[in-house]
Amino acid sequence: MGHTFANHLYHVIFSTKGREPLLRPEIRDELYKYMCGVARAKHAALICAGGAADHVHLLAKIRPVAAVSQVVGAIKANSSRWLSEQSGAMRAFEWQAGYSSFSVSQSVVEAVRAYIEGQEEHHRRRTFAEELRAFLDAHGVEYDPAHFLD
Repeated sequence: MGHTFANHLYHVIFSTKGREPLLRPEIRDELYKYMCGVARAKHAALICAGGAADHVHLLAKIRPVAAVSQVVGAIKANSSRWLSEQSGAMRAFEWQAGYSSFSVSQSVVEAVRAYIEGQEEHHRRRTFAEELRAFLDAHGVEYDPAHFLD
């Protein structure tokens, strides 16, 4: 077979440094558009993006020529710089050092999209820590409960 066929989908989650609630609603749409551009430049496509004041969720399709860590690293670095250029409390903006990513089957893309787009409502009932712990547990990811938010 001379062709490479792939559909690599990832649900990526990362927070602001210290989970500071810096992502104001009025800046999020522009932030997500900016992240889409960075993803495109790194051989990826954001299917959707969403989040709350202290974190972001991305549903990304990443081509086999790129590693998840490269794509997420570029999105975080470039968007951090872009956010720091914005006025007000964003002057020294930083994302957390790490991120979480989970593979997604094509059969559940619409459910993941709905989940990501419903983040505002979702976080009226559940904290980021509770949400991330549930994802890690559901995907069998080992973590230190005392330090998983570091």
